[in-house]
Amino acid sequence: MNVREYDMANFDWHAERSDLAGIALLDRAPESEGIDLKAVRLYRLGRVRQEMKRYRVDAVILSDPINIRYATGARNMQVFCQRNAPSRYLLLTANKSILFEFTGCLHLGEGYETIDEVRPSRTASFVAAGPDIAAREKAWAVEMNDLITELVGQGATVGLERLNAGTAIALKECGLTIVDAQQPVEMARAIKSAEEMKCVNASLRATETGVEKLRAAIRPGMTENELWSVLHQSVIAQNADYCETRLLNAGQRSNPWFQETSSNVIGENELIALDTDVVGCHGYYSDFSRTFHSGPGKPTKAQRELYTVAHEQVIHNMGILKAGMSFRDYADRAWDIPEKYYQNRYYLSAHGCGMTGEYPYLYHRGDFPDAGYDGEILPGMTLCVESYIGETGGCEGVKLEQQVLVTETGIELLSRFPFEEDLLR
Repeated sequence: MNVREYDMANFDWHAERSDLAGIALLDRAPESEGIDLKAVRLYRLGRVRQEMKRYRVDAVILSDPINIRYATGARNMQVFCQRNAPSRYLLLTANKSILFEFTGCLHLGEGYETIDEVRPSRTASFVAAGPDIAAREKAWAVEMNDLITELVGQGATVGLERLNAGTAIALKECGLTIVDAQQPVEMARAIKSAEEMKCVNASLRATETGVEKLRAAIRPGMTENELWSVLHQSVIAQNADYCETRLLNAGQRSNPWFQETSSNVIGENELIALDTDVVGCHGYYSDFSRTFHSGPGKPTKAQRELYTVAHEQVIHNMGILKAGMSFRDYADRAWDIPEKYYQNRYYLSAHGCGMTGEYPYLYHRGDFPDAGYDGEILPGMTLCVESYIGETGGCEGVKLEQQVLVTETGIELLSRFPFEEDLLR
């Protein structure tokens, strides 16, 4: 028996149960070294309450697992709970935080300074209630209304973001004023603290390790799925949550963009485009894009041109970003996409990034009249500057993206993975 086996065999599980709770393991994990996660959690909770006050919302019921994790730090079956809502949810007021946790999982909410109480949830979905769904939703709403009335008084204004329609209707019928919680929550998430940025950087460093392994594994003859799995394995081993998309494509499948990673076999001397979209350690989104060359030969002139143009777009748009700039001004000053690449352009010029892609969306000048909205780029925002370059009907395309922090004096580059020198002409 080795030392590790001896330690585990003689471990007093009951005495050390609190030390093995989810929060204890998260706070002492290797990726948490040097980060005051208690300060991170309290800052985020304070941000939500600040924006609730600003928008005159008395209480919010959060069921999106990303928002629950943002407000409290608590994590539980993130992907499952996105599909099965409301199976766990958070009731938050100006001075009370109650987590309603999934059946058998109440222990996962213990120990958080951001959670005053943990109660069992009542899953109000058709999957859980079947044909009795309407009665389940009404009972759920009555229970929540009674609690909200007890905490903040009658006729409260309550913000919702991801609840099914029946529960929202039932809450309104109880006499509550129902509003959309997306705006206050997104505005809260948009500004990161210095301690929070340590979490962002930890997630990026872990993802860059995975991308380095992916790059080293590239071989003609392997499938896109096999190559993508190298990244997935690496980030999960480093305590990431999941990869939010499957965006890795080779050769002709790199144009147009937004094709699911598949069993397509990577050929010789093809471009391989990747968007990481990793919900990494601490729940933070690590979002940068790179395009590689499969070898064994050198990139062609056409491949280098695509890559160089995409690189030019990213560098230009990073260069104009600054605190105090309006979204409209950014759109007007952003890089002009050449006509032959315009139709296949990426749908955004840049976007906010935190625990997922988030507010704000910064649109291209040509898309601004129909899709754009104005606002202000603020210090503490983390943004991802995007480029996709590929001709309509072209053989291949290039995806590049950089993640940056907006500061008082400019920007700080967050994503450090190098570009491909042999693709830059």
